[in-house]
Amino acid sequence: MRLKFILSEVGAGLRRNLTMTIAMILTTAISLGLLGAGLLIKREIDTMKDIYYDKVQVSIFLDDDVTDEQRDAIEGKLDDLEADNEVSEYFYESKEEAYERFKQQFETQQAFVENTPAEAIPASYRVSLVNAERYEAIAEAFTVSTSGGEVAFDEGINTVQDEGEVLDKLFSVLNGLRNATIAIAITGAIAALLLISNTVQLAAFTRRTETGIMRLVGASRWYTQVPFVLEAAVAGLLGAALAVAGLFATKRFLVEGAFASMIESGTIPPVHASDIWAVSPLIAGAGVLLAGVTAWLTLRLYVRT
Repeated sequence: MRLKFILSEVGAGLRRNLTMTIAMILTTAISLGLLGAGLLIKREIDTMKDIYYDKVQVSIFLDDDVTDEQRDAIEGKLDDLEADNEVSEYFYESKEEAYERFKQQFETQQAFVENTPAEAIPASYRVSLVNAERYEAIAEAFTVSTSGGEVAFDEGINTVQDEGEVLDKLFSVLNGLRNATIAIAITGAIAALLLISNTVQLAAFTRRTETGIMRLVGASRWYTQVPFVLEAAVAGLLGAALAVAGLFATKRFLVEGAFASMIESGTIPPVHASDIWAVSPLIAGAGVLLAGVTAWLTLRLYVRT
């Protein structure tokens, strides 16, 4: 009987302050949606790191007049790095092999290939790393000096090019996007909590006569406050449901629409429905817990009856 009465009070309270309830749900949904987006971006970044860092290679481009002695010295250093567990494997790529790979890589840009002479593509050593994030160790091993901003490498080496530097810049941008999304989500969450607090105070004020009578006939303070806490928790849960629905809509119309070609080419990994379901419990828990605790604290601090 008591449970039925409390639930009826929760329903009545939500209907009585309908506009405030809708505003509370929408504000909560926006902040939780951004939180979920931030979590999904983090998962995407982690997946992309696994994909790209496994393919990172360092290229040691050689001078055209490199001698056999210089090549032997370079291979000696690479063997040492392999023994130190920095290099997983390496191989030599002649000018002819490099040009064939260049033609395959840019086969869709025939004009570019035709205007690039074969002698412009240098021979190189292609080096795979044990830990892709330590790509700088290879360049450091072959650097003789860096005076005046000019980097000088061992004899026979023209330059050392690492793909990891490019990836680090890419992931730096993605990490910034993730942090900005979460920062906006936190700002929205603060706005939602303030709105929940004001809504609870308003609801408690409009029903002060009813709760006063309940206290006079022996109802405990906890019993009179439970409906308000549940109202906020239900609003938080509805906001979380809207946030999850928004993430599915974003996946369908933005990710699978605007970025379809990039997903098909493997440039970025797809966002699966299972990824959204994986973060949904956290979103729902955050919505219910934050709303419920905010309502309870508001009643404890500002409402005396």
